Amino acid sequence: MWTVAACLMPPLILSVFVFGVQTLIITAVSVVSCVAVEAISQKLLGKPITIKDGSAALTGVLLAFVIPPGVSWLLPVLGAVMAIYIGKHLLGGLGYNIFNPALLGRAFLLATFPVAMTSAWLPPLKNLAIFSRLGPAADAITAATPLAVLKAQGMAGFLETFGSGSSLYATFFVGWRPGCIGETSGLLLLLGGLYLMYRGYISWHIPVSVLGTIAALSWIFGGKALCAGDPLLAVLSGGAILGAVYMANDYVTSPTNKISQLLYGVGIGALTVLIRLKGGYPEGICYAILLMNPLSSVLDGWFKPKRFALPMEGDQ
Repeated sequence: MWTVAACLMPPLILSVFVFGVQTLIITAVSVVSCVAVEAISQKLLGKPITIKDGSAALTGVLLAFVIPPGVSWLLPVLGAVMAIYIGKHLLGGLGYNIFNPALLGRAFLLATFPVAMTSAWLPPLKNLAIFSRLGPAADAITAATPLAVLKAQGMAGFLETFGSGSSLYATFFVGWRPGCIGETSGLLLLLGGLYLMYRGYISWHIPVSVLGTIAALSWIFGGKALCAGDPLLAVLSGGAILGAVYMANDYVTSPTNKISQLLYGVGIGALTVLIRLKGGYPEGICYAILLMNPLSSVLDGWFKPKRFALPMEGDQ
């Protein structure tokens, strides 16, 4: 848990430079709230207090990462109650919860405070010379997220707002674009994910199947409605990388069998594209993961390895 949280620190540091110090404050409030709710919940339920295992702190970081940087500090506090007390402990506690706690907290906030969760975006600060050299796309960025602009204005409005060409890919990959606190930098998120794979904490099956499905289906069905069928933009424009690497790979709510993981990832990717194309929200990775969470044990049951044994003497 602590290693995963450490891998998320570089994107958090970048978010401070991109959006301002309020991202650090929101993340700190989220982590403290999740740890406090964890301790209180375990105390009320008569369970041993296990806040030192890092699970609550990691949930706090992930919850903050899927919140817009301009929201009130009250939102992560309320999200922590939903994520830890209801989504985690009332559903069995660590190791038994059905849904990813951080995403359940985000879904609750999105349903309860839809205006704040869909409009409290901030434009990137123009305080780093390295980003200004990336091209005109860095100067054209407004506070609206790429997928929100695409949903409302189509590809023409998207290109007018964010530019085009190699500079567009560069700014999006580095993370110089509007979005939730921790979802913008594909580069840093992927580097952290590669380190977790190197250490053996996660495998490649879920991230690759999620991102590959999003890219493939966006290319096939996207057209003008979804990044003009550009698979790379479809992956970089929202929270797909954060969801695929850090959310969908949650040990408790994801399958353990490799074939099951591939199908689980394909399901998440397909639902993400479906929600982006036909749903009311511009981004779909959050609900896609939550919808697939209950199916993880089902998929493991379908592809449970068969045991073979030689008959013992006297067996019929």
